[in-house]
Amino acid sequence: MSSNEARAAVEAVWRSESARIVGALARYTGEFPLAEDLAQEALAEAIVSWSVNGIPSEPAGWLLTAGRRRAIDTFRRRSARDEKYALLARDLSDEEPGVDTLFNPDAIDDDVLALMFISCHPVLSKEARIALTLRVVGGMGSDEIAKAFLVPVPTIQARITRAKKTLAAAHIPFAVPERQEIPERLGSVLQVLYLIFTEGSFASAGDSWIRTELAAEARRLARVLLRLAPEPEVFGMLALMELTAARFPARLDPAGHPILLEDQDRRRWDQSAIRRGRAALASAVAAGRGLGAYGLQASIAECHAVARSAAETDWQRIVILYEALGRLTGSPIVDLNGAVAVAMAAGPAAGLDIVDTLDRKGDLEGSHLLPTVRGELLARLGRHEEAAAALTAALDLCSNAAERIALERKIAQLGEGQLREAQ
Repeated sequence: MSSNEARAAVEAVWRSESARIVGALARYTGEFPLAEDLAQEALAEAIVSWSVNGIPSEPAGWLLTAGRRRAIDTFRRRSARDEKYALLARDLSDEEPGVDTLFNPDAIDDDVLALMFISCHPVLSKEARIALTLRVVGGMGSDEIAKAFLVPVPTIQARITRAKKTLAAAHIPFAVPERQEIPERLGSVLQVLYLIFTEGSFASAGDSWIRTELAAEARRLARVLLRLAPEPEVFGMLALMELTAARFPARLDPAGHPILLEDQDRRRWDQSAIRRGRAALASAVAAGRGLGAYGLQASIAECHAVARSAAETDWQRIVILYEALGRLTGSPIVDLNGAVAVAMAAGPAAGLDIVDTLDRKGDLEGSHLLPTVRGELLARLGRHEEAAAALTAALDLCSNAAERIALERKIAQLGEGQLREAQ
């Protein structure tokens, strides 16, 4: 087997088993940063070994055994200066575990859940949480993460290194939080998954408007989290992801340019994803605790999913849901989206009043989203010159190539409309 083939095999195993491998190593060593380093060393060792000896029958077990041996070596080196490490080294080397011992079914779930909680720990910055989660839970390489977020690979590597140093310095234990602590800590995990999915659904920069692989990874991690922590808001998060992703097939034209919701061919929406999303939302509602931010967003997405057209959408219900979401989150982006819903329910003038209020507050200064919405509403009111000016301002602020093309088209259409009116 060539080294390239071995590397591909190692990457495939790591992508599917990274959380279990790092989690098990962290359980054995008691140190998450060390566990992640040991796992990376095992990957490097596997590329060399597998290219010579072929892929082992239990590749994940092979990686974990290699990581465990390196842990023993590490603790033996430390034992000369610390009695605690000497005891750990002796305990770890008492018996050579088999695959069944390494992947103890009773411990795997707790390992993965603990890994999610530590990767998304509030002591880390938002950027560090995202990078670390995609690396150790999602199994993505630094180059993949860098490509997804359009930053240099050394930047991602530095974020991961700083994150591990921060966790070590803060002495964060590798453990599932106590049951009473889970709801509070769960919010940090959900926020990270939401940020990953949002970047996949509405890319902030680059040539593509949607990064389906990144969004799919967020959905996969949400399903893992739901299996381990079946809380109502996790159901709400998964529902939101499924119902949003259901529209992916209709959101781009053949050239990769964005298609607005009201112009999408709804026959292309993924009905299987819609059914999964509605089922998850029903489970969140059935818990009887009231919907949180993700559940409310999923409810809005469901309104779109069940409507046969934009005109037949229950915009009044969406307005109410956005009002509830706005009170819960205090987010100006939520208020902006609510303005769009008001425009659909009560006319563009009503929506424009809200947008102008948000503009005066200045909370969305520097974002292309507000002038984009303002331009659309002005265009619907027939105020084409003002609409073109607003969309031009949005174009200057927008960094996504596909979205820029859509804005340029709209500006050109407004210009053509003004020309026809003048004639």
